[in-house]
Amino acid sequence: MIPSQMLKGMLEGCILKIIECRETYAYEISKQLENYGFGTISEGTIYPIILRLQKNELVSAVVRESRSGPKRKYYHLTEKGVDTLREFEQSWTELDSAVNLLLAKEQEGGRDHE
Repeated sequence: MIPSQMLKGMLEGCILKIIECRETYAYEISKQLENYGFGTISEGTIYPIILRLQKNELVSAVVRESRSGPKRKYYHLTEKGVDTLREFEQSWTELDSAVNLLLAKEQEGGRDHE
């Protein structure tokens, strides 16, 4: 299980990516994250992030009828959201490379950066 402190910094970008793939709603986002191995992330965690994304004009929402219950808010990325997602992807790639390099070097017993 991924520690919650580690998740906090990544969830916003991951949620943007899920929304980029297809217009979706909060419960479905939590299920997608679970399917990708993030563990159980409640809608109570996701809603504040989505509200922040809306406030920052990264996503917008449309309310639609649901075949299985009350109306749902479906979220989609704005142009600003797409730009922010690209920045997240670039930052993640750089961080991933740096951490993997460090871990590999430490496994070898190397201490080049003292």
